[in-house]
Amino acid sequence: MAYDLNTKKVLVVGGSSGIGLATAEAAANLGAVVTIASRDETRLRQAASTLRGDVSVRVLDVQKNESIVTMFEEIGPFDHIIVTASAAKAGPVRELALEDAYASMDSKFWGAYRIAKAARLTLNGSLTFVSGFLSQRPNASAALQGAINAALEGLVRGLALEFAPKRVNAVSPGLIDTPILAKMTPDKRKAMLENAKDNLPVHRVGAPEDVAQAILFVATNPYATGSVVTVDGGATIGSINILAQAQPRHQ
Repeated sequence: MAYDLNTKKVLVVGGSSGIGLATAEAAANLGAVVTIASRDETRLRQAASTLRGDVSVRVLDVQKNESIVTMFEEIGPFDHIIVTASAAKAGPVRELALEDAYASMDSKFWGAYRIAKAARLTLNGSLTFVSGFLSQRPNASAALQGAINAALEGLVRGLALEFAPKRVNAVSPGLIDTPILAKMTPDKRKAMLENAKDNLPVHRVGAPEDVAQAILFVATNPYATGSVVTVDGGATIGSINILAQAQPRHQ
C-alpha cells in the first residue's frame, strides 16, 4: 500500500531544510522512524526540533565517502533512503570557474553515487534521488545543472536494474520556493516568483511539500522503479522558459 510508512526506517540526506525537511516531516507524520542527515549539525538539530515523532540526526558530508560508509555500518539498513542534498553553483559555462563546476558535479551526482554504492537497504527497500527539470528544459545560464540532473536520472535507470528487486527512482522538481531563494535580493526573488506564477500552467509556484508528496509516492509504491517523476507545475511542457524569463541570463 502506497504511503505505508508506519515504523519504517527512513533516511533523508539533506533533511535539514527545503524539500528534504518537508519530506522528513511528511514521513514522520506517517509514523516512520526518520533520520535526517546533512553537514551542519546546528541546522540539523534545529530542523529536528520542528518535527514530531521518532526523529534522529546524523552529521554527513556526501562528498566524504568514508563518513557515508561509516553511517550505513552504524545505523543501516533502511527501508527508504531519500537524497535531496546538493551544493551546486549556477552560471554560464564560460563564466563558471572549473573548480565550482567540478564541486557541483561532485556534490550532486557523485554524492548520490556514493550514497548508492554504500547504501544498506532492506529487501523491499527503495532509493529516491531528486534531480531537476533542467534535464528536460535547458537554460542558457544553467547548462551544467541540466547535465548533472540528466546524469543523475540516467544513473537511476541503471541502478533500478542493478539493485532489483530493490527500487530506485527520481523526482524532478521545477521552480520550488525553498530557502535557497533567500540568497536573492527580496525584489529579485519576488519578481521571479510572480513571473513564474503568471506563466506556469498551474498559476502557482511549487512548495517543498509538493515535491515531498511525489517522493513518498515513488518511495512507497511497490510497482515504481526506474521512474523519473516530474513535478514542475507544467514548466517542462510550457511555451515559456520560466527561469530564463524570471532572471537575467548572466546573473
